[in-house]
Formats: sequence, C-alpha cells, structure tokens
Amino acid sequence: MSAGESHSSDQSAPAPWPVRLLPVLRWAPRWREPGTLRADLLAGLTGAIVVLPQGIAFATLAGMPPQYGLYAAMVPCLVAALFGSSRLMVTGPANAISLTTLALLAPLAQPGSQHYVTLAITLSCLVGITQIVLGLVRAGRLVDKVPHAVIVGFTAGAAVLIAAAQLAPFLGIEVPRGLSPAQALGAVFGRIDAMQPLAVAGGLATVLTIRLWRWGRYVPAMLVGVVVGSMVSAGCVALWSGLTAPRVVAALPGALPPFSMPDFSYDTVRSLLPAVAVMTLLGLTEAVAIARSVASIQRDAFDGSREFIGQGMANVAGSFFSAYPTSGSFNRSGVNVVSGARTPLAAACAALILIGLLSFVGPLARYLPFSVIAGLLFMVAWGLIDRPEIARIWREEPTERWPLVVTFLATITLSLEWAILMGLAVAWLARRFARKDMP
Repeated sequence: MSAGESHSSDQSAPAPWPVRLLPVLRWAPRWREPGTLRADLLAGLTGAIVVLPQGIAFATLAGMPPQYGLYAAMVPCLVAALFGSSRLMVTGPANAISLTTLALLAPLAQPGSQHYVTLAITLSCLVGITQIVLGLVRAGRLVDKVPHAVIVGFTAGAAVLIAAAQLAPFLGIEVPRGLSPAQALGAVFGRIDAMQPLAVAGGLATVLTIRLWRWGRYVPAMLVGVVVGSMVSAGCVALWSGLTAPRVVAALPGALPPFSMPDFSYDTVRSLLPAVAVMTLLGLTEAVAIARSVASIQRDAFDGSREFIGQGMANVAGSFFSAYPTSGSFNRSGVNVVSGARTPLAAACAALILIGLLSFVGPLARYLPFSVIAGLLFMVAWGLIDRPEIARIWREEPTERWPLVVTFLATITLSLEWAILMGLAVAWLARRFARKDMP
C-alpha cells in the first residue's frame, strides 16, 4: 500500500459491522502477534508518566484546577482509542486546545471558578456533539481545506500567548488572568520588584533540565524537569527560609474523575455557540493533522470522518467525567510512537494506568510549584513554533506568506476565532490573486 493510498478512506471497501461499531477491533489480528501486548503495555506506562506533569500544566493553561488536566487524559483518551480511526494517536489535553479554552471562556466566567468549570465541561459536550454530526455526514475532508500556513501561524501565535501567560508565575508574580501578551508584559514589569527568587530558581532548573536531558527515549525529559525543578525549589526554600516560598499546587483530590453534568440551559448554550464553532474547527484540525501524519509514517489506512466521530465521542463521554475539551496530543502521540506502541491498546492502557499512578502520586502534587509548571510550559511553547516549516513556507510558497503572518499577528492581538477566520480569508484572497497572475 502506498502512502497516498493509506490516506484514502472513501474508496476503501466497507468494514465488517463489528469493526464499524467498534473500530479498535480492526487491529485485533495484531494482538495475536508476539510481543504486541507487551509493547502496548509498556508504551501505555510511558504515556501515563508523561501526562502527569503535562496534564497539570495544560489545566493551568486552560484556567482549570490542576486535576482537570489529568481527568481529560482518562476517559477521552480511552474512548478515542476505542472509537477513532488512528492506530497510534493519543487523545487528551493539548496545548493549543487548552489555551483556546481559556481565551474563549475567560470573558464568560472567572477562570478556576465552579461556573467556569461547568462552562468548560458543557463546551466539551457541545463540541463533541458537533464533531459526531460532522463525522456522520462524512465531512472529514473539510479539514483538508484549511491551509497549512494558517495552522502554522496559529500555532506559533499560540506559543507566544502561552509564554506571555506563564511569565508571571515563572517569576512568582501574581497578575490577573486572561490578559493580552502586551498587557501581561506590562503587568509583570509593573510589579517586577515583587519577583520571587525562589520561584525563578525552580522554573530555571526545570527549563535547563528539559533542554539538557539526553535520555528522553527512556525517561521523559518533561517528567525529569518537573522532578528536578521541584527538588531545587524545595532545597532553596530550606536553605533560604527567610525568602518567600513559591506558590504550590494543592494536593490532587482523587484518582478517579468525578461524574459531572453539562449545563444545557438556553442561556449557557447560546453563550457558548461561537466557542463551539472555533473549538470544533481547531480540535478536528489538530487531531486529523496528527492522525494523518502518524498514518503516513506507519502506512496505515485512515478515515477522517471516522476520526471525527471518535473525537466527538471522546469529548461527549469526557464531559460527563469532568473533562474539558480534548484533541489529539502532539507530544503524547510522538511519545507513543517512539515507545514502540503497535495498536490503540497502548493509548487505552495509558488512560487506565494513569488512574493507578494518581493513587500514589496525587498527594505529592502539593510539592509542585507553579513556577515549575511555568517552566514546563515555556518549553511546550518553544516546541510549538515550527521554525523549519515557517522558513520553508517563506522560502518556497510566496502565496502562503500573508496567511501565515496575518494569522500569527491576529492570534496574539485578537480573539482566536477571528484569527482563524482572518487567516482563512487572507489565504483565499492570496490564492485567488495568484491564479489571476498566472499566464
């Protein structure tokens, strides 16, 4: 099967009804191959370890209490593995999705409040329903119409927003949430005299450890960075007890995600409709991009519409178990592939193993400073900026330059929904003018 054929779903023969009902059964023959179950179990263990610091960091980025990032890595991850089309993509909390959640919901409620959490859970359910409907009408190819330059520009802009939002906790300074990058910088420098050296020490130790760690294939660099940063912070507090101790995360309340109920009242649904449109487009674009990339590498067949349904079911199911919106995760999917995963069972194992791990490490969260999480998110932001791809677009695709630049600037200056819409409009105009100039 060629790479091109591996991406075609509409031309493939209909699958047997059990596989159509539960797509994970498509990979059942591989479970009988020697070493498959062991490989998936080990990959799942690695994925569960990786998401421990990431989940807490992404929840902070989304304006949610820390434990909700881990809840988002449980039920949605399991459901997407069972009902999605991708063999190795992992679904859960993601950087751009988390940032977008904060940007869309902060004008409606105070981040971290119970009302905010309810809105995030309801948003997840409404997005999931929309994704399922799009999948049922075979709209999987619509995501292909989103220009790559728009996604690259949006992701780079999201990286700037992440870094700007985390500068204050990195320095140990408290500022209001939901500020623009310019406002955040102004607020931080206006209170620079309140900077806490012990918080900075923990954050710097995290960044340096992640950058210098060379054994990421065996032990995740982000996990090591969080451990080292927390230890450095604790050591500094013990040595310099006269200085202000950095703010730390509260102990996680439990391993199992509590049952939750979305708010389907008319006023709530109406207020969330613009956010649903933006989140649906972003979530599906991110998930399908990751799934297609993995399918190309592994020479797998891929059904975009089936993945729409899988992602939708993950968001709907997650909304009843305290999960905010989720999508495919760049970082965890990469870890899954590198760890030797062979089937979706690896992602399912990661979700289940995470529940067991939280039973032991949940109480340790109270030793995790927010400045260490900020250092972790700085590294996430750095990784989001696809510098080689930006250079390639600028060098080889002149018509894509303006969509890239406009989307980037709009992302850091306007609301995220307008950034995507403006990027799409500019891309359409650029291609239209390019066709007119052709002889």
